[in-house]
Amino acid sequence: MTIRTLIVDDETPARDELAYLLADHPDVQTRQAATADEALSILETDGADLVFQDIQMPGMGGFQILERALELDHPPLFVFVTAYDQYAVQAFEAEALDYLLKPVSEERLAACLDRARQRLAAMHPDRHEESSTLRRLLRELRGTAQPCGERNRIPLIREGRIRLTPAEDVLLFEVDGKRVLARLADGPSDERLPFHNVSTMAALEERLECERFFRIGRSAMVNLERIAEVAPYHSGKYIIVLDDPARTQVTVGRSRVSELKQRLGLD
Repeated sequence: MTIRTLIVDDETPARDELAYLLADHPDVQTRQAATADEALSILETDGADLVFQDIQMPGMGGFQILERALELDHPPLFVFVTAYDQYAVQAFEAEALDYLLKPVSEERLAACLDRARQRLAAMHPDRHEESSTLRRLLRELRGTAQPCGERNRIPLIREGRIRLTPAEDVLLFEVDGKRVLARLADGPSDERLPFHNVSTMAALEERLECERFFRIGRSAMVNLERIAEVAPYHSGKYIIVLDDPARTQVTVGRSRVSELKQRLGLD
């Protein structure tokens, strides 16, 4: 079995050193990425079995990249690479396959690859159940499983002004290019209001940090309290019907269904 690996690190010497060590293992194919965007592009287009992920990177860090990768149909295993022992605990709390301390030793890398071979041979091809567990643990690690509290008003832009909107009035969020747009439960069905100073779904998740909202896929998040009906769709996906007058329907990606059921108490 060939293991397709991706090394993600903003430092070229660190990537090259790890690639050099991996070259001693004939069953390993290696690619490299210097940025989060480059890494996610490779994972979305070509995929990978195993990612060696530097934790501390400019912009989007290692844990954030892991969360984004879990949205893929076939998410890879992750090994976190760090120069600091403190992150090793976080890596295991996030249920990464393993962690490596820099500088990486040949013996430690060999042991890590053995773990990867065993996991890859045993795991289900789509990893959706494991992905759901990882997302839950990452949310707990960030401390996001809390009420909205002081963040219960959402800054939305309407007619050039920032409108502080109660969180319960927001039906759903959607990504449109470099904007995050909100649809209100009592607003026109074709009205979408930009979220002030938030342009990505990852930034939206960090900004909200509460249990009210749930990400249903790569580019959409719904208000759990606005869900009226849930029904199986096809290919493992589900349909959500929201409680607005238009009875808006949205599709839940199959990798998100298990956690959605847990959040709604349907399991």
